[in-house]
Amino acid sequence: MSHNCCDHHHDAGDEGHEHEHESGPLAELVTLRDWLRYAVTRFNRAGLFFGHGCDNAYDEAVWLLLHTLSLPLDRLEPFLDACITGEERGEIFNVIERRAEERIPAAYLTGEAWLGEYRFNVDERVIVPRSFFAEHLEDGFSPWIEDPAAVDSALDMCTGSGCLAILMAHAFPNAQVVGVDLSEDALEVAHSNVAEYSLEDRVELVKSDVFDELGGRRFDLIISNPPYVTADSMETLPPEYLHEPRMALAAGEDGLDVVRRLLAESRKHLNPHGVLAVEVGHNRHIVEAAFPDLPFVWLSGNGGDDMVFVLRAEDLPA
Repeated sequence: MSHNCCDHHHDAGDEGHEHEHESGPLAELVTLRDWLRYAVTRFNRAGLFFGHGCDNAYDEAVWLLLHTLSLPLDRLEPFLDACITGEERGEIFNVIERRAEERIPAAYLTGEAWLGEYRFNVDERVIVPRSFFAEHLEDGFSPWIEDPAAVDSALDMCTGSGCLAILMAHAFPNAQVVGVDLSEDALEVAHSNVAEYSLEDRVELVKSDVFDELGGRRFDLIISNPPYVTADSMETLPPEYLHEPRMALAAGEDGLDVVRRLLAESRKHLNPHGVLAVEVGHNRHIVEAAFPDLPFVWLSGNGGDDMVFVLRAEDLPA
C-alpha cells in the first residue's frame, strides 16, 4: 500500500539513523481511514461495551477520532484519506488505548455527550447523559402535555448533568424548570451546562434528597431518570459503568429506592392534572409487581419500549 501523500524520502546517509517507530501503529497508520480501521479492530478485540451514546465500535471510533482531531463530528468522508501528523497520531493512539485498556466511556474521554442535537459537558462527576426522555421531549411530551406553551413549571428529579432540565426548557418555552440532585459534584457540572445554554434565568438547580428541599412547590410536569439498577445488576455491570458515580446507578436491592419515594411523594408536588413520568430501564416487571394497584402507562419509542412509565396526579397515592 503506497501512502504517497506522506512518503518520506531518505538520502543514503540517513540509513544509519533508524526511526524510533519503525513498525506498529504509529509508524504504519497514515490516514484517518487507517486509524479508523485500527480503532474498530482494537475495540472489537478488547470486547468493549457500548452503552454511553454509541452502540457499536465503528460509531464510537468515528466520534473519538473526529473529536481528537478537532474535526466536525458530522463530516467524516472528506477527511478519510487525509494524512495524520506524527503528533496527532500520538494523540489518537493514546485515546484509543485508554478506551480499550481502561474501559473509559467515550463521553469522559471527549468531555462531551449528545442527546439528539444538544451537546453537554460531562466528566466523571456525572452519569453520562442517555435517556429515553430525549425522544419524548422532542414533541413536547405529547400527548400527555396538550399544549407545551401552557406548561408553567417543570421538575427534573435527579438531574445529573442538567441535560433533561435543559431539554425541558427548550420543549416548554414558558416554563420555569427546576433540576434537583443530591450530588454537589453533579450540580457543578449542571451549572456549567445551564450557563452554556444561557438558561440561568429559567433553569434553577437545587440540592435536595428527592423532594426534601422543595417545600410545597408544585409542578405541571415531573420527569425523573433516577438511579434504578438492582443490587444483582450492580454486581455484573460492564466495566464502563464503573467509571460513573455509583449513587447515580445503584438504588437498593430491587432498584426501586428512589422510585418508591417518587410514587409516594409526587402527588403533593403536582398541580391538578399534572403528570409524573419516570424512567426505570428494564424494570417494568419489578415496578408492576411492587405497585399492582397503580394504572401505569408505559411509553414506546425508537430507543425501546416499556422503559418509561407515566401517571397522572389523580392516579397517584394521596
